[in-house]
Amino acid sequence: MSSPLSSAQAARVALAMRLRHLRLDAGLTSGDLSAACGWHPAKTSRIEHAKVAPSDADLRAWCTACAADDQAPDLIAAARNAHSMYVEWRRLNRGGLTSLQREIAPLMDRTRQFRVYCAHVVPGLLQTRAYAAAVIAAYGRFHHAATDIDTAAAARVKRSAVLHKRGRRFAFLIEEPVLHSRLVGQEVAAEQLAHLEEIAHLPQVSLGIVPATAPRPLWPTESFTVYDDTQVGIELLSARVTLTAPSEIVLYERAFADLAATAAHGPAALALIRRATG
Repeated sequence: MSSPLSSAQAARVALAMRLRHLRLDAGLTSGDLSAACGWHPAKTSRIEHAKVAPSDADLRAWCTACAADDQAPDLIAAARNAHSMYVEWRRLNRGGLTSLQREIAPLMDRTRQFRVYCAHVVPGLLQTRAYAAAVIAAYGRFHHAATDIDTAAAARVKRSAVLHKRGRRFAFLIEEPVLHSRLVGQEVAAEQLAHLEEIAHLPQVSLGIVPATAPRPLWPTESFTVYDDTQVGIELLSARVTLTAPSEIVLYERAFADLAATAAHGPAALALIRRATG
Protein backbone atom coordinates (compact mmCIF):
# COMPACT_ATOMS: atom_id res chain seq x y z
CA MET A 1 0.00 0.00 0.00
CA SER A 2 1.16 3.56 -0.60
CA SER A 3 2.03 5.77 2.34
CA PRO A 4 -0.96 7.56 3.90
CA LEU A 5 1.13 10.70 3.70
CA SER A 6 0.83 10.57 -0.08
CA SER A 7 -2.91 11.26 -0.09
CA ALA A 8 -2.53 14.23 2.25
CA GLN A 9 0.21 15.71 0.10
CA ALA A 10 -1.81 14.99 -3.04
CA ALA A 11 -4.71 17.02 -1.63
CA ARG A 12 -2.37 19.95 -0.95
CA VAL A 13 -0.90 19.74 -4.46
CA ALA A 14 -4.37 19.57 -6.03
CA LEU A 15 -5.39 22.73 -4.17
CA ALA A 16 -2.19 24.49 -5.26
CA MET A 17 -2.83 23.54 -8.89
CA ARG A 18 -6.39 24.90 -8.70
CA LEU A 19 -5.07 28.21 -7.43
CA ARG A 20 -2.42 28.40 -10.14
CA HIS A 21 -4.98 27.67 -12.86
CA LEU A 22 -7.29 30.28 -11.39
CA ARG A 23 -4.49 32.86 -11.66
CA LEU A 24 -3.63 31.86 -15.23
CA ASP A 25 -7.28 31.90 -16.30
CA ALA A 26 -7.48 35.46 -14.97
CA GLY A 27 -4.51 36.44 -17.13
CA LEU A 28 -2.38 37.39 -14.13
CA THR A 29 1.33 36.85 -13.65
CA SER A 30 2.61 35.72 -10.27
CA GLY A 31 3.77 39.27 -9.65
CA ASP A 32 0.38 40.73 -10.61
CA LEU A 33 -1.42 38.50 -8.15
CA SER A 34 1.09 39.18 -5.38
CA ALA A 35 0.67 42.92 -5.84
CA ALA A 36 -3.12 42.65 -5.84
CA CYS A 37 -3.06 40.61 -2.65
CA GLY A 38 -0.51 42.84 -0.98
CA TRP A 39 2.10 40.22 -0.19
CA HIS A 40 5.61 39.26 -1.35
CA PRO A 41 5.87 37.29 -4.61
CA ALA A 42 7.65 34.51 -2.73
CA LYS A 43 4.42 33.77 -0.87
CA THR A 44 2.55 33.22 -4.13
CA SER A 45 5.28 30.84 -5.28
CA ARG A 46 5.19 28.88 -2.01
CA ILE A 47 1.39 28.54 -2.20
CA GLU A 48 1.45 27.41 -5.85
CA HIS A 49 4.13 24.82 -5.09
CA ALA A 50 2.25 23.50 -2.03
CA LYS A 51 5.10 24.60 0.24
CA VAL A 52 2.80 26.60 2.51
CA ALA A 53 -0.89 26.16 3.32
CA PRO A 54 -2.98 29.24 2.47
CA SER A 55 -5.24 30.66 5.17
CA ASP A 56 -8.93 31.41 4.61
CA ALA A 57 -8.02 35.09 4.20
CA ASP A 58 -5.31 34.21 1.65
CA LEU A 59 -7.80 32.24 -0.41
CA ARG A 60 -10.38 35.03 -0.34
CA ALA A 61 -7.73 37.56 -1.43
CA TRP A 62 -6.58 35.22 -4.21
CA CYS A 63 -10.13 34.79 -5.52
CA THR A 64 -10.80 38.56 -5.37
CA ALA A 65 -7.61 39.27 -7.32
CA CYS A 66 -8.77 36.77 -9.96
CA ALA A 67 -12.35 38.14 -10.07
CA ALA A 68 -13.56 34.75 -8.85
CA ASP A 69 -15.07 35.47 -5.43
CA ASP A 70 -17.70 32.79 -6.07
CA GLN A 71 -15.00 30.11 -5.90
CA ALA A 72 -13.72 31.11 -2.47
CA PRO A 73 -16.09 28.91 -0.38
CA ASP A 74 -15.21 25.76 -2.34
CA LEU A 75 -11.48 26.46 -2.17
CA ILE A 76 -11.66 27.13 1.56
CA ALA A 77 -13.47 23.82 2.08
CA ALA A 78 -10.84 22.00 0.00
CA ALA A 79 -8.05 23.63 2.00
CA ARG A 80 -9.59 22.66 5.32
CA ASN A 81 -10.07 19.08 4.14
CA ALA A 82 -6.44 18.86 3.02
CA HIS A 83 -5.32 20.32 6.36
CA SER A 84 -7.41 17.87 8.41
CA MET A 85 -6.07 14.83 6.55
CA TYR A 86 -2.68 15.11 8.26
CA VAL A 87 -2.57 16.57 11.75
CA GLU A 88 0.60 16.43 13.82
CA TRP A 89 0.26 15.00 17.32
CA ARG A 90 2.04 18.03 18.76
CA ARG A 91 -0.87 20.19 17.62
CA LEU A 92 -3.48 17.72 18.84
CA ASN A 93 -1.71 17.50 22.20
CA ARG A 94 -2.11 21.20 22.95
CA GLY A 95 -5.49 20.64 24.60
CA GLY A 96 -4.10 17.87 26.82
CA LEU A 97 -4.19 14.10 26.52
CA THR A 98 -7.68 13.87 28.03
CA SER A 99 -9.08 16.21 25.40
CA LEU A 100 -7.38 14.08 22.74
CA GLN A 101 -9.29 11.01 23.98
CA ARG A 102 -12.63 12.82 24.09
CA GLU A 103 -12.20 14.50 20.70
CA ILE A 104 -12.93 11.29 18.79
CA ALA A 105 -16.14 10.49 20.71
CA PRO A 106 -18.59 11.88 18.08
CA LEU A 107 -17.03 9.69 15.38
CA MET A 108 -17.32 6.65 17.65
CA ASP A 109 -20.97 7.39 18.37
CA ARG A 110 -22.03 7.61 14.73
CA THR A 111 -20.05 4.59 13.50
CA ARG A 112 -21.86 1.26 13.21
CA GLN A 113 -19.11 -1.00 11.88
CA PHE A 114 -15.55 -0.85 13.20
CA ARG A 115 -12.58 -2.65 11.68
CA VAL A 116 -9.47 -2.08 13.80
CA TYR A 117 -5.94 -3.31 13.09
CA CYS A 118 -3.09 -2.86 15.59
CA ALA A 119 0.46 -4.07 15.14
CA HIS A 120 2.08 -2.63 18.28
CA VAL A 121 -0.40 -2.27 21.17
CA VAL A 122 -3.82 -3.55 22.18
CA PRO A 123 -6.50 -1.44 20.44
CA GLY A 124 -7.75 1.45 22.55
CA LEU A 125 -11.31 0.13 22.74
CA LEU A 126 -10.01 -3.09 24.31
CA GLN A 127 -7.60 -1.58 26.83
CA THR A 128 -7.95 -1.85 30.59
CA ARG A 129 -7.45 1.36 32.54
CA ALA A 130 -4.01 0.32 33.79
CA TYR A 131 -2.86 -0.70 30.32
CA ALA A 132 -4.27 2.52 28.83
CA ALA A 133 -2.43 4.58 31.44
CA ALA A 134 0.85 2.87 30.60
CA VAL A 135 0.42 3.38 26.85
CA ILE A 136 -0.65 7.01 27.25
CA ALA A 137 2.24 7.67 29.64
CA ALA A 138 4.72 6.29 27.07
CA TYR A 139 3.12 8.44 24.38
CA GLY A 140 3.23 11.51 26.62
CA ARG A 141 6.89 11.01 27.46
CA PHE A 142 7.87 10.63 23.83
CA HIS A 143 5.90 13.65 22.62
CA HIS A 144 6.57 15.80 25.71
CA ALA A 145 2.80 16.13 26.07
CA ALA A 146 0.69 17.09 29.07
CA THR A 147 0.78 14.80 32.09
CA ASP A 148 -2.95 14.21 32.65
CA ILE A 149 -2.37 10.47 32.37
CA ASP A 150 -5.03 9.19 34.78
CA THR A 151 -7.90 11.29 33.42
CA ALA A 152 -6.85 10.49 29.84
CA ALA A 153 -6.84 6.76 30.63
CA ALA A 154 -10.27 7.08 32.25
CA ALA A 155 -11.57 8.89 29.14
CA ARG A 156 -10.19 6.14 26.89
CA VAL A 157 -11.84 3.40 28.92
CA LYS A 158 -15.11 5.35 28.99
CA ARG A 159 -15.03 5.35 25.20
CA SER A 160 -15.15 1.56 25.33
CA ALA A 161 -18.82 1.74 26.35
CA VAL A 162 -19.55 1.83 22.61
CA LEU A 163 -18.74 -1.90 22.58
CA HIS A 164 -22.02 -2.54 24.36
CA LYS A 165 -24.28 -0.23 22.35
CA ARG A 166 -26.89 -1.86 20.17
CA GLY A 167 -26.46 -1.98 16.42
CA ARG A 168 -22.64 -1.98 16.41
CA ARG A 169 -20.25 -4.58 15.00
CA PHE A 170 -16.55 -4.74 15.83
CA ALA A 171 -13.74 -6.63 14.11
CA PHE A 172 -10.32 -6.41 15.73
CA LEU A 173 -7.03 -7.71 14.35
CA ILE A 174 -3.94 -7.78 16.56
CA GLU A 175 -0.45 -8.98 15.66
CA GLU A 176 0.62 -11.78 18.02
CA PRO A 177 3.74 -9.93 19.32
CA VAL A 178 1.35 -7.38 20.88
CA LEU A 179 0.35 -10.09 23.36
CA HIS A 180 3.98 -10.44 24.48
CA SER A 181 4.87 -6.74 24.59
CA ARG A 182 6.93 -5.54 27.56
CA LEU A 183 5.52 -2.02 27.35
CA VAL A 184 3.63 -2.80 30.57
CA GLY A 185 4.48 -4.78 33.68
CA GLN A 186 3.58 -8.43 34.18
CA GLU A 187 0.56 -7.76 36.39
CA VAL A 188 -0.92 -5.17 34.03
CA ALA A 189 -0.23 -7.46 31.06
CA ALA A 190 -2.00 -10.40 32.74
CA GLU A 191 -5.04 -8.23 33.51
CA GLN A 192 -5.10 -6.97 29.93
CA LEU A 193 -4.91 -10.48 28.44
CA ALA A 194 -7.73 -11.66 30.70
CA HIS A 195 -9.80 -8.70 29.52
CA LEU A 196 -9.14 -9.66 25.90
CA GLU A 197 -10.52 -13.14 26.63
CA GLU A 198 -13.69 -11.62 28.06
CA ILE A 199 -14.17 -9.29 25.09
CA ALA A 200 -13.61 -12.13 22.62
CA HIS A 201 -16.81 -13.80 23.89
CA LEU A 202 -19.06 -10.83 23.09
CA PRO A 203 -21.36 -11.70 20.16
CA GLN A 204 -20.83 -8.29 18.51
CA VAL A 205 -17.04 -8.65 18.59
CA SER A 206 -14.70 -10.57 16.28
CA LEU A 207 -11.16 -10.83 17.65
CA GLY A 208 -8.42 -12.08 15.37
CA ILE A 209 -4.78 -12.66 16.25
CA VAL A 210 -2.30 -12.74 13.36
CA PRO A 211 0.19 -15.50 14.36
CA ALA A 212 3.83 -14.48 14.27
CA THR A 213 4.83 -17.66 12.42
CA ALA A 214 1.94 -17.88 9.97
CA PRO A 215 2.42 -17.23 6.24
CA ARG A 216 1.05 -13.79 5.58
CA PRO A 217 -0.12 -11.74 2.58
CA LEU A 218 1.06 -8.40 3.97
CA TRP A 219 3.72 -7.10 6.32
CA PRO A 220 2.71 -5.53 9.67
CA THR A 221 1.60 -2.04 8.75
CA GLU A 222 0.62 1.11 10.59
CA SER A 223 -2.33 0.81 12.98
CA PHE A 224 -5.59 1.83 11.36
CA THR A 225 -9.34 1.87 11.90
CA VAL A 226 -11.98 1.70 9.19
CA TYR A 227 -15.14 3.52 10.32
CA ASP A 228 -18.08 2.05 8.41
CA ASP A 229 -17.03 2.48 4.77
CA THR A 230 -16.62 6.24 4.94
CA GLN A 231 -13.34 7.00 6.74
CA VAL A 232 -10.00 5.50 7.71
CA GLY A 233 -8.00 6.77 10.68
CA ILE A 234 -4.26 6.00 10.71
CA GLU A 235 -1.86 6.57 13.58
CA LEU A 236 1.70 7.43 12.62
CA LEU A 237 4.48 8.25 15.04
CA SER A 238 4.31 11.92 14.10
CA ALA A 239 0.68 12.50 13.15
CA ARG A 240 -2.87 11.31 12.73
CA VAL A 241 -3.98 10.81 9.14
CA THR A 242 -7.62 10.77 8.01
CA LEU A 243 -8.57 9.30 4.64
CA THR A 244 -11.99 9.71 3.04
CA ALA A 245 -11.29 9.00 -0.65
CA PRO A 246 -13.22 5.83 -1.64
CA SER A 247 -10.23 4.43 -3.57
CA GLU A 248 -8.03 4.66 -0.46
CA ILE A 249 -10.68 3.28 1.88
CA VAL A 250 -10.94 0.23 -0.40
CA LEU A 251 -7.18 -0.35 -0.01
CA TYR A 252 -7.44 -0.52 3.77
CA GLU A 253 -10.56 -2.66 3.61
CA ARG A 254 -8.65 -5.08 1.40
CA ALA A 255 -5.64 -5.07 3.70
CA PHE A 256 -7.91 -5.81 6.66
CA ALA A 257 -9.61 -8.66 4.80
CA ASP A 258 -6.30 -10.19 3.70
CA LEU A 259 -4.87 -10.07 7.23
CA ALA A 260 -8.10 -11.39 8.72
CA ALA A 261 -7.92 -14.40 6.41
CA THR A 262 -4.63 -15.47 8.01
CA ALA A 263 -5.57 -14.59 11.60
CA ALA A 264 -6.58 -17.03 14.31
CA HIS A 265 -10.16 -16.57 15.52
CA GLY A 266 -12.36 -18.18 18.16
CA PRO A 267 -10.69 -20.98 20.16
CA ALA A 268 -7.45 -20.61 18.19
CA ALA A 269 -7.20 -16.92 19.12
CA LEU A 270 -7.99 -17.68 22.76
CA ALA A 271 -5.22 -20.31 22.74
CA LEU A 272 -2.69 -17.67 21.61
CA ILE A 273 -3.87 -15.29 24.34
CA ARG A 274 -3.55 -18.01 27.01
CA ARG A 275 -0.12 -18.97 25.74
CA ALA A 276 0.99 -15.35 26.15
CA THR A 277 -0.46 -15.33 29.66
CA GLY A 278 1.88 -18.17 30.52
